[in-house]
Amino acid sequence: MLTAYTGRMLQRLDFRGRNLTRAELAASLPRASVDIDAALEAVRPIIERVRREGAAALRDLAERFDGVRPESLRVPQETIDDAEARLMPELRHALELSIEHNRAGHRAQLPTPAQTVIVPGGVVRQRWIPVERVGLYVPGGLAVYPSSVIHNAVAAQVAGVSQIALASPPQKEYGGLPHPTILAACKLLGITEVYAVGGAQAIAMFAYGAAGSEEADGPVLCEAVDVVTGPGNIFVAAAKRAVHGVVGIDAEAGTTEIAIIADAGANPRYVAADLLSQAEHDPAAASVLITDSEDFADACEAELAAQAAATKHAERVDTALRGPQSGIVLVDDMAAAVRVADAYGAEHLEIQTANAREVAGRIRNAGAIFVGPYSPVPLGDYMAGSNHVLPTGGTARFAAGLNVFAYIKPVQEIEYERDAMASMAGPLTALALDEDLPAHADALKVRLS
Repeated sequence: MLTAYTGRMLQRLDFRGRNLTRAELAASLPRASVDIDAALEAVRPIIERVRREGAAALRDLAERFDGVRPESLRVPQETIDDAEARLMPELRHALELSIEHNRAGHRAQLPTPAQTVIVPGGVVRQRWIPVERVGLYVPGGLAVYPSSVIHNAVAAQVAGVSQIALASPPQKEYGGLPHPTILAACKLLGITEVYAVGGAQAIAMFAYGAAGSEEADGPVLCEAVDVVTGPGNIFVAAAKRAVHGVVGIDAEAGTTEIAIIADAGANPRYVAADLLSQAEHDPAAASVLITDSEDFADACEAELAAQAAATKHAERVDTALRGPQSGIVLVDDMAAAVRVADAYGAEHLEIQTANAREVAGRIRNAGAIFVGPYSPVPLGDYMAGSNHVLPTGGTARFAAGLNVFAYIKPVQEIEYERDAMASMAGPLTALALDEDLPAHADALKVRLS
C-alpha cells in the first residue's frame, strides 16, 4: 500500500502487518518504468545498419547520438600514450591501486582444473579455457568511468583472454575521442585496441565486426568478438539482449540501483550518504531503504534532504530520489526485510544492522552485498577488490556480477582405456536400445569385436 507523505523526497511503502507473497512483493516495490521491448525495437535497426555498413554507419550514428563525427574510430596509440602521460599523480595512484586490488579480488575467483577417476582406466578431466577475444563497453554519458575500464579489463586479463577490445563513446569536447582518463586507464592496463564508439552501435560492432569505410580504417575496422561485457543505459542493455547468442554477454546491466537494509541502530547520516551516492549517477538511478523503524526512516530522510541540497549534482539527485524507482519500505522485522530484499534483487545491497554479517548470510538475491557501516557501495565502485559491473532490475535473481567466469568456459575431456570402455558396454547398450539408437551401442561393439 503506497502512502503519500507531503514534503518528503522519497515515497513510502508500508508493508507492516501484511503477509505478501514473493510475487506481490516484487510487483509492489519501487521500480523504474522500463520498456525493454521499445528499446529493442529502437536498437534493432541500429544493429542491422552496423552489420551491413560497418564503419560508415558508426560515423553516422556517432554524429546523430554523440554530436560529433569521429575522424578516427580506432583511437591512435599515440593518443592513448599521451593521455596516460598527462595523468595527475594522485589520479594515477588511485587507478593503479584500483587495478592492484581488482587483480587480487579476481585471482581468487579462478577455478582449478580437476581430474576424476570414474572407473579404473576411465577419467574425466575438467578444464577451464578462456575465450579468445572480448569486447568491453565503458559508458560515457553523464559521467566518466575509468573505473569501468578497470573492472571490465582486469577480470578478462585474469581469466587469460588474449585479445581485448574496448569501446567508449566519442566526446565532442575531445575531438570525437573517448575521455582522456578512459584512454589513460587503457594504457595502464596495456589495452591498445580502443574505439570511439558508443551505445548500441558499439555492441553491434563487437558482435558482428565492422568493415572499414575510410583509408585510415583499413579493410576491417574491428573483428567480431566472442563475449561482450560492460554496463550501459537501457539501449546498451537491449542491444546486448539482441545479440546474445551471436556472442556471449555478462548481463543486462542498466542504470544503477542501491537498496539498504537498516535498523534503528544504524547511523542515518551514513545511510543517507549511501543512498545519495548512487542517486548522483543518473536521474533514473534507484535508491531504496528497507527498515523496521519508522523513526529511523524519518531521521534518514531528514539527513538525505540536507545532504542532497548540498551535493554537486543536486538536481540530478532530486530527480532520482523523487522518481518511482526510489523509496522507503517499512517492514515488521529483519526477517521481513530479508524477504523484501530478495524480492527486489538489488544491484548493490547494503546491510547496516545489528549482526550485519548474519543478516547478509540470509540474502539470496543481490548483485553484491556490502556488510556493516564501513563497507559503503563506493568502496566496491573503486577500491574494494570486487567488481562493480552488476545485474540490475531484479536480474540478480538469476544473474551474477561480472567475474572471471564471464570469460572462461568449462570443457570436459573424457579418456577411457579399452578395458574401462568394455566395462560400460552392457549398461550402455541397454540404454541405447531403449532410446532406439542402436548405432550408439555399435560404436562400442566394433571396438570389442
